[in-house]
Amino acid sequence: MQRRFNPLEADARWQAIWDEKQSFRADDASPKPRSYVLEMFPYPSGRIHIGHVRNYSMGDVLARFRRMTGHEVLHPMGWDAFGMPAENAAMEKKVHPGKWTYENIANMKAQLKKLGFALDWSRELATCHPDYYGHEQALFLDMLDAGLVYRKESAVNWDPVDMTVLANEQVIDGKGWRSGATVEKRKLSQWFLKITQFADDLLEGLKGLDQWPEKVRTMQENWIGKSVGLQFKFQPVAPFDQAIEVYSTRPDTIFGASFVAIAADHPVAQAVAADNAQAQAFIDLCKAGGTTAAELETAEKLGFDTGLTVTHPFDPDWQLPVFIANFVLMDYGTGAVMGVPAHDQRDLDFARKYMLPVERVVAAEGDETAPIHNEAYVGPGRLVNSRFLNGMAVEEAKAAVIARAQGEGWGAGKTVFRLRDWGVSRQRYWGTPIPVIHCDGCGVVPVPKAQLPVVLPDDVTFDIPGNPLDRHPTWKHVECPACGKAAVRETDTLDTFADSSWYFIRFASQPKDKPFDRETVEKWLPVGQYIGGVEHAILHLLYARFWTRALQHMGQLGFAEPFTGLFTQGMVTHETYSREQGDGLPPVYFAPGEIERAADGATLIADKAPVEVGRVVKMSKSKKNVVDPDDIIAQYGADAVRWFMLSDSPPERDLPWTESGIEGSWRFVNRLWRLFGQIEAGAEGAEKALDRKLHQTIDGIAKDIEALSFNKAVAKIYELANAVEKAAPSASRNAAIRALALLVAPMTPHLAEEAWADMGETGLIADAAWPAVDPALLVDDEVTIACQVMGKLRDTITVPKGTDRQELERLALAAPNVVRILDGATPKKIIVVPDRLVNLVI
Repeated sequence: MQRRFNPLEADARWQAIWDEKQSFRADDASPKPRSYVLEMFPYPSGRIHIGHVRNYSMGDVLARFRRMTGHEVLHPMGWDAFGMPAENAAMEKKVHPGKWTYENIANMKAQLKKLGFALDWSRELATCHPDYYGHEQALFLDMLDAGLVYRKESAVNWDPVDMTVLANEQVIDGKGWRSGATVEKRKLSQWFLKITQFADDLLEGLKGLDQWPEKVRTMQENWIGKSVGLQFKFQPVAPFDQAIEVYSTRPDTIFGASFVAIAADHPVAQAVAADNAQAQAFIDLCKAGGTTAAELETAEKLGFDTGLTVTHPFDPDWQLPVFIANFVLMDYGTGAVMGVPAHDQRDLDFARKYMLPVERVVAAEGDETAPIHNEAYVGPGRLVNSRFLNGMAVEEAKAAVIARAQGEGWGAGKTVFRLRDWGVSRQRYWGTPIPVIHCDGCGVVPVPKAQLPVVLPDDVTFDIPGNPLDRHPTWKHVECPACGKAAVRETDTLDTFADSSWYFIRFASQPKDKPFDRETVEKWLPVGQYIGGVEHAILHLLYARFWTRALQHMGQLGFAEPFTGLFTQGMVTHETYSREQGDGLPPVYFAPGEIERAADGATLIADKAPVEVGRVVKMSKSKKNVVDPDDIIAQYGADAVRWFMLSDSPPERDLPWTESGIEGSWRFVNRLWRLFGQIEAGAEGAEKALDRKLHQTIDGIAKDIEALSFNKAVAKIYELANAVEKAAPSASRNAAIRALALLVAPMTPHLAEEAWADMGETGLIADAAWPAVDPALLVDDEVTIACQVMGKLRDTITVPKGTDRQELERLALAAPNVVRILDGATPKKIIVVPDRLVNLVI
């Protein structure tokens, strides 16, 4: 192995060979144990970023390792290809969303191939292809037939310029993120999936997901939000004649109530507004705000005093004012809440603004008379200022109030969930068409399955705001499948989260005539290891869990959880480079390639003037701190990039990108290459210490990879390489070098293939077995003994484990540094701790 390692040449050669041999194609008929490794599939934005490289490198190491340990591995790749960016590109660049998307897919696929990932490209799918979304439409109809789909009016964010519903994330400071128009609240007929039907099961299922991060399970648990509380009615004070029903998770605080707040579209609010222009103006103001509890949590709390009052259920002489409030939503609970300012921060902010009473009713020991200032008390304690509840603990008081309400007939205990049904309607073109037809005579009629897929029309334009499907001259007009009369298609498309809620199932089985084959799917699923960002902890992962349960409910699958193991990797970060512009303008950012970095700062290459070096933060286009993987691969090769992704930080933590880091990885790749060339023909003899180090490393790396502790595996490879380099030529050293090639094969596959071939081994290292471990060599039978004089370490000796005291004394007294310090003197006392130390007292 005299030639210099050429990464670009090696990368291209072995990638071509793997493709030719279809090395990573999964065999459904294989008798081997199965392993399904999957990373969250990307949106085809046009370029992969370094975060993708880290994510897919982790999955690739595990997939390659599982192949080496005798598994049939499914490791597929596809594209989450529907969504708004494609439509925005269509409007801005005057291209069809499909053309833009498929060109991006081609670009990103070529980039991924350059990294040598062990992917089964034969199963590649794109959610925007009719072959995929047609089957999704079939599953939607199955859910409709099973009663898991319904249509109702719902409040949405409406952009009056783009004429479309916006997700909450697309509303910025009350305006549409693209048009800049003031967003309105509007009632629209929307399609919903009944995820709430599975709320209890989704919550209970989290207990069995012991291979998921605790933080993700907690986030889902909080999102589902199961609570037991009291539902009851506040009775009106004449001339007001409508009771107001509320639900409270804290009925123990009922004696701290100081107001009742209702939603802007509550029937009582609408009745007040009918005769009160100010009330109507306030309702209009509320409609310009957000539509979710999460969004309203951060908004200023505003209210309108209706002048109406209701009575406290425990005291007919106690009256509470009724406010219309912008933080109450009709779609959440009853559309009305009991305001308890002392023990809810939102209620406290509201009460301070409108000078309403604040009465503490729960207190920790010693704080019974402490006033509430600007922070609500939400901790544990006992009831105070609460009549018959005084002295009770919170849970005891809750039960007492519910019991009294039920006994007296004015309320009832009720379990509720924070989770709401999944609204899947989107007024967009680039999505899965919802497969129903609207007939004036028959109502909503499912598209017959024989007519699926309902394919998006290509001849659409984006020169007019709104959904092109809604104004298409021919596509939307059809005959009713039931009566044959003129009818129209549904022009809403499905939320793109629906596309990613079952793609992992389609990867496992891709028949043409149905979404999947159950028997084949159940051989592969649940996915053994799923890898992706923690930002998907709620929506994607929760929706995928729901979709799988829905399929089980309909008898199409025999399991409920889609992902047995979940790993959420950290981000790749980079420092920023910028200059202030002054005059209130934002700073100008520069890309890493425009900068010359030095230990004491950085300068712009173009003008040699200094730039400010900012914090290490998540890579983003806006801050221009993005590293292009293609540039790095062209300079260092795929293996150095992969090695860096795995080596520096624990995979769950953020990884700072540095030039020194990638250069260090490149140097180690070359160091390994030189080491692989040092197998010496005819070398004989065994080195027991090296043999033991090798087998302990093989065993340790296997455990590290299974635990996704890639940085620990990398550290063990460094240690073994050091030991091999120091060892004298021998059969043991040759065996260690050969094994080292196998150990790095999952991480630096091109380098390993090149070395394997040069060593004269037959076949691909990608098909080779993981090195076997000799259990006897995993146990250390030698120990290092500390030789101390007066408690200070002076030397060490290596001896067989269990060496007796007399022999340890003899060896310690003969240790060179000990002999020098004693200088002929005889120790007064010798303390021996077997297998640990010898201490000489002089």
